[in-house]
Amino acid sequence: MADKELAKVYEPQAVEEKWYATWEREGYFHAEATSDKPAYSIVIPPPNVTGALHMGHALNNTLQDILCRWKRMSGCNVLWMPGTDHAGIATQNVVERQLAGEGRDRHELGRAAFIDRVWKWKGESGGQIIGQLKRLGASCDWERERFTMDEGLSRAVREVFVRLYEEGLIYRDNRLINWCPRCHTALSDIEVEHEEKAGHLWHIRYPVAEEPARFVVVATTRPETMLGDTAVAVHPEDGRYADLVGKTVLLPLVNRKIPVVADDYVDREFGTGVVKITPAHDFNDFEVGKRHNLDRINIFDESGFINAAGHQYEGLDRFAARKKIVADLEEQGLLEKIADHALAVGGCYRCKTVVEPYLSLQWYVNVGPLAKRALAAVKEGRTRIIPQQWENTYYDWLENIRDWCISRQIWWGHRIPAWYCDHCGETTVAKVDPSACSKCGSANIRQETDVLDTWFSSALWPFSTMGWPDRTPELATFYPTSCLVTGFDILFFWVARMMMMGLHFMDEVPFRDVYIHALVRDAQGQRMSKSKGNVIDPLTVIDQYGTDAFRFTLAAFAAQGRDIKLAEERIAGYRNFANKIWNASRFCLMNLEGFDPDAVDPATLEFSNADRWILHRFNAAATETREALEAYRFNDAAGALYRFTWSEFCDWYIELVKDDLYRGDASRQQSARYVLWLVLEHLLRLLHPFMPFITEEIWQALPGTRPTPTIMTAAWPVPNPAWDFADGAAEMELVMEVIRGIRNIRGEMDVAPSREIAVILNCGSEASLRLLRKNEVYVMSLARLSDLAIGTGLDKPADAAIQVAGDVEIAVPLKGLVDVEEEEKRLLKEIGKLEKDEEFLAKKLRNPSFVERAPADVVEKEREKLAEALQKKQVLQASLEKIRRLR
Repeated sequence: MADKELAKVYEPQAVEEKWYATWEREGYFHAEATSDKPAYSIVIPPPNVTGALHMGHALNNTLQDILCRWKRMSGCNVLWMPGTDHAGIATQNVVERQLAGEGRDRHELGRAAFIDRVWKWKGESGGQIIGQLKRLGASCDWERERFTMDEGLSRAVREVFVRLYEEGLIYRDNRLINWCPRCHTALSDIEVEHEEKAGHLWHIRYPVAEEPARFVVVATTRPETMLGDTAVAVHPEDGRYADLVGKTVLLPLVNRKIPVVADDYVDREFGTGVVKITPAHDFNDFEVGKRHNLDRINIFDESGFINAAGHQYEGLDRFAARKKIVADLEEQGLLEKIADHALAVGGCYRCKTVVEPYLSLQWYVNVGPLAKRALAAVKEGRTRIIPQQWENTYYDWLENIRDWCISRQIWWGHRIPAWYCDHCGETTVAKVDPSACSKCGSANIRQETDVLDTWFSSALWPFSTMGWPDRTPELATFYPTSCLVTGFDILFFWVARMMMMGLHFMDEVPFRDVYIHALVRDAQGQRMSKSKGNVIDPLTVIDQYGTDAFRFTLAAFAAQGRDIKLAEERIAGYRNFANKIWNASRFCLMNLEGFDPDAVDPATLEFSNADRWILHRFNAAATETREALEAYRFNDAAGALYRFTWSEFCDWYIELVKDDLYRGDASRQQSARYVLWLVLEHLLRLLHPFMPFITEEIWQALPGTRPTPTIMTAAWPVPNPAWDFADGAAEMELVMEVIRGIRNIRGEMDVAPSREIAVILNCGSEASLRLLRKNEVYVMSLARLSDLAIGTGLDKPADAAIQVAGDVEIAVPLKGLVDVEEEEKRLLKEIGKLEKDEEFLAKKLRNPSFVERAPADVVEKEREKLAEALQKKQVLQASLEKIRRLR
């Protein structure tokens, strides 16, 4: 391909649009169902069809894309399976809000018409996040995109439900669940968002029935639920109440007798040591009620209003009932006190309505037998959880697992394939809609109106997306998947359930590795939220800084087990990195004009010390990057690439090679051009998984024949043994150390970079003497010298500033170079400023109220500032001593 000139300034948007369209059009993301290449597969955590790209999505999908692009370049047949989740409650709420805007509701439309309306909304507005993922550069196999309600996945859901039911693992029962009084549906624990709020603890007197003059005091945060109390409980070893166990108390306001029971659940230290037991409205009380055979009295209807069981309070909203009950208790002298009490209030994740524990007839999965296999798979190492610290959380959840409520009282979702017979009462569960009861043959049957929890279909995602229950080529090739990248918040709700379902229906784990990434927080470490106004919109920063800079930022801060503190300045910093790559590449291309790497025989080239050094350092960077990616240490991989690109290739090699390019003979120029092209081409491939767009644009502009049409499918660079120039690299390091030493003296003495100076190098050995004479041109050029003396036993002026590099003493004569009086004034001024900073910081850190009350990271930053001030002062004082010796 002919040489191509890069634009003077990198404009990300046009480049990103061009290359993504090309990649997708040419099918470079597509995986082969069968292939001789080793398989590598990832299933995307399916975002909600209602969703928009947020920082969690951006981090999660960037890390997945890095893995997929790396493995694709490493010769694997890569399937990154994309798709979206139907998100039952969330999607239904979106469409219901639309209807409300039209003055209608779903009941007016009827179920079938409402479902049609949701499908219409999905076709027109749903799935915008897919386009946003493409902007992020996600190299998913979009030809295989799935949706949790599409025909194939719906078939898989039915198959699983029926099999589990036939195995006795799915059943229906009247139990306590999280209930949203507004959405009128059960909710999973993850669909309940808890928020710390100021509340109260009401202390209520319950008279002892057998001793009218005596009462016990219970403390509650929800006095309205007392209408459903069926006991009070004390700890069996609490001597204060031992004589009451077995007696009864009168439930205030309704005067129903309820027993006093003894149970270990009671915390003797909380409140009065006596607790009210309301089995129909508290999860812990439900378990206590089972142990003591207590009645379950449901006092609410589906909308959170008091029902007939609430006697005189029937018809009141739960919060209105609370106020009335408290007022009545006070009036009857049964309210002892009200204390302030902070509590975590659970709200529906969609409508924010306060959730109620609610007794309801629901469908459940008995997950105990499934959990045992999921536990064993991780303990036996068949699936690794990374970082390993999350294994204990996974174990804890599965070892204390409760049966899973899978029914939801909404219309959008997989309708439960169960039919009730109104003739004989039998329930028919079937893969295909039946026309008659399976027991009596009556046609008088009606389907269950509930739908399945969204997580039920998501739990099948790794195999349902590949065509199960059919035994497809994709399943044979790509299952188990290689890796799952996800957040810790769904380790149980999704990951553990996929493990259970995968093992049960595929008899194999769904993934070999589970990488758990941390949260993206703001610069102060706070969780991003709209209410705090600290949300950074990924699409906004992509527009401003470019996708590559944004992706590299996320990878650079993705340290295992540590949340990412993200600020826009950091993204701006990595935009500068992208610009550095662009400008360095422009320099290379300008110097490679007319150069044909295909015509060069590397065996005929004589590499310089600089050439050997950069090739050796590239090997090290390639090794470090690969090892970091294999261990899911994305930040270490990004760090290795950043250091090599900026510090070693751009700041050192490009500067070192300029003399060879501009003033070297034909042979030297040829070697320099070849190594410049070679390293840049390999570096672009190494960077590609992190920064796909800029690397493709530059790679396509390089001279020479490309073995593949896109960098996406070019080979991932591996260390080349022929480039292991350990000795040559060590020699070059000494030359660079000498240059750094001269630069340090310049900096300490505040000598302008443009001013040329004279330097004396006293070598301690013949080897260093030969080396420095051979590389004299590099020292003269990069240290900006007017004169350089290299030898052994050379005299040095008394007024010289001294540095040491290996066995080489560097002497810079200062006479005439520095205005002693002015430099002394400058240094004293700088030292004085640092002493003030030191005094202020030390005083602050001696103040106990600051150290004890301020956040730990703030205190640590102040300590770092103090250490930095002390270090700077020490350097300046040493420079001051040198200056004063010149007097």
